[in-house]
Amino acid sequence: MRLDALTKRYPDSPAPAVEDVTLDIAAGETVILVGPSGCGKSTTLKMINRLIEPTSGRITIGGEDVTGIDPVGLRRTIGYAIQAAGLFPHMTVAENIALVPKMAGWPRAKVRDRVEEMLHLVGLDPGEFRGRYPRRLSGGQQQRVGVARALAADPPVLLMDEPFGAVDPITRERLQDQLIRLQRELRKTIVFVTHDFDEAVKVGDRIAVLRDRSQIAQFDTPEAILARPADDFVAGFVGAGAGVKRLNLKLVREVELARVPTAGVGDPLETLLALLEAGPASPSSPTSPEHVLLLDRDRRPHAWLRREDLTRARSAQPVTDPLPLTAGVPVRGRIGVGGTLRDALEALLADGARPVAVTREDGTYLGAVDMATLLNAVNATPDGAADGAAEGSTGDPAPEDRPAVPEERSAARGEPS
Repeated sequence: MRLDALTKRYPDSPAPAVEDVTLDIAAGETVILVGPSGCGKSTTLKMINRLIEPTSGRITIGGEDVTGIDPVGLRRTIGYAIQAAGLFPHMTVAENIALVPKMAGWPRAKVRDRVEEMLHLVGLDPGEFRGRYPRRLSGGQQQRVGVARALAADPPVLLMDEPFGAVDPITRERLQDQLIRLQRELRKTIVFVTHDFDEAVKVGDRIAVLRDRSQIAQFDTPEAILARPADDFVAGFVGAGAGVKRLNLKLVREVELARVPTAGVGDPLETLLALLEAGPASPSSPTSPEHVLLLDRDRRPHAWLRREDLTRARSAQPVTDPLPLTAGVPVRGRIGVGGTLRDALEALLADGARPVAVTREDGTYLGAVDMATLLNAVNATPDGAADGAAEGSTGDPAPEDRPAVPEERSAARGEPS
């Protein structure tokens, strides 16, 4: 999709609501429009499906200029989800979802099957929800039905105008996770409007930070914007804690794990003491280790043994004997390779700043995340980050400079740890 010099002027306004916006969006990419209230981001979104007619400029989707075709037909090929779902209250859930496919002339059986498929896709049981009216749904359930309705006719493009802005924070986070999961499966081209930069970072492949009249202050990946905001205006949107926010974007599998000394349950005390005296376990941990990780017979994390635990045990038992099974601190904090470094930070803080054990899908031990791992990730420059976009950047890089859709991040975001 390409927006080319898109402008909207209203007759009673001295300044345009949207002025000369140029933006390229790759197929299958989720692009977030974020900016202050009244900056024109929703107007820009609505010009894409021509709910608002542009004054000038062009919109091309798949190479076709859509500014000159029938707007009603155009809207039937573009999904549209809004805040508070916008469901028709006199229609059941099934009737709301079936609306566009019916208008498109789909056969009745195909429409029925599509409704079932969409309800399953958004995690709602068709038998329980298809006959309900919107008033009998929670806010989160209404938003899920709104997304299902937007996707029902299988549009290549999905427009979302602050779709999760009217629900509580917990439900909002769950809906964001649901959208990430859906995008992993469907790979739609999504343009998503929000004023919440944290939401933009979590959901988007790229973010366009907009000034007044939808002028683009910076258009880049979340990693690059967090690392190098273009100016003070963008930095204001990033807000405090940019380093911690970057931890949300990096997966455990993407970093070099710390290597802490490990031993098996039943190993003699002298083996454990020798591990501590052997020196640093990995380049990321240059000091002598303070912990040994005990693994059970299936090589799953069992307990952390501190240096003082082992020193105390040496004075209480022969060094050739194993420690009791109850020795040490049971491993509570652990994380899978699909978790984020933000998840690892929370686990690390909850577990008394001990390293966090990283496990494979089968639960076996792989490595650890410690504070050095997190600091290295925060301080690393994201791949492909520019030195900062120029003020007023159009977001229209040359094809060879345009960042690719981050498939790996999209495939893994929202994956439970």
